[in-house]
Amino acid sequence: MLTENVSLQPYNTFGFAATARYFADIQDVNSLKSLFGEASVWALPHLVLGGGSNVLLLQEKLNALVLKVNLRGRRLLDDDGENVLIEAAAGENWHELVLYTLEAGLFGLENLSLIPGLVGASPMQNIGAYGVEIRDVFQQLQAFDLHTGQFRTFTAADCRFGYRESVFKHEARGRYFITSVTFRLSRRPHLRLDYGDIRGVLSGWGIENPSPHDVSRAVMHIRRSKLPNPAQIGNAGSFFKNPEIEDALYQELIRQFPQAPGYATGPGRVKVPAGWLIEQAGWKGRRLGPVGVHERQALVLVHYGGGQGSQVAELAAAIQADVRKKFGVALQPEVNFIS
Repeated sequence: MLTENVSLQPYNTFGFAATARYFADIQDVNSLKSLFGEASVWALPHLVLGGGSNVLLLQEKLNALVLKVNLRGRRLLDDDGENVLIEAAAGENWHELVLYTLEAGLFGLENLSLIPGLVGASPMQNIGAYGVEIRDVFQQLQAFDLHTGQFRTFTAADCRFGYRESVFKHEARGRYFITSVTFRLSRRPHLRLDYGDIRGVLSGWGIENPSPHDVSRAVMHIRRSKLPNPAQIGNAGSFFKNPEIEDALYQELIRQFPQAPGYATGPGRVKVPAGWLIEQAGWKGRRLGPVGVHERQALVLVHYGGGQGSQVAELAAAIQADVRKKFGVALQPEVNFIS
């Protein structure tokens, strides 16, 4: 159903007040196809909005058509006894899907527990955590082309996944409405325990031979201890990507700052935690009016209330400038800026 002048405040985890000129709650593909025929409305810029957990709304009034993803459903497509293909509609809650697969004895998503948002956004961002990314378990997705009104299947190669990247954040940005995603999971656990503090948490619990359920619980414990709940304070989780830099730059960095952490990602490349850079630049816990940097996690920018998205953008720009000046490292936002 198409409605006018709808508040988007409930639909973004920063909690910024914004109003959409037109708003459509997409609960099935037929409503999407029928809406495509509304030429006067469709001529406006359009925004596909999922869980709102990775967007920054820069304007209070969006003269646009906002398409709210609300497609639901899950189904088993193939099962050879060891490998399983499971399809989930784009509007399914991501964490609920993770829990569902674990209960069904399907493994591969446990390290991605408690990531906010919906299934449809997972390939857009190539979401990842604790050594696992969507591309590791991705089979294909179905999407509606908002330019042609036709459906298209995307393979992993079509998606061109990168670190928190995909084709949907660049040349295909805004063109496709993802309707479902198919994942390739396993009935045999292949645990990834060497990232973050998963082993330490499990050891503290006295668990020597963990199950995928144990890994999921450990990940949830770590995330809850590090990241603020958007229901309590507005935020979009990790705001910046962890920068990958050339090894020569990293060597120069540790000459000046011997304690600088870094993790090799490939020949001549090192990933440096953005949170460490931001904290060392003096931004952790700083507040600029209604927005600021979280006091316990420097990678998270927060909205205390009564602010605007543009103020977060200004805060982010100031952080980027200071980090570049101090370390010679460029930070790139992970959050999508919407104007």
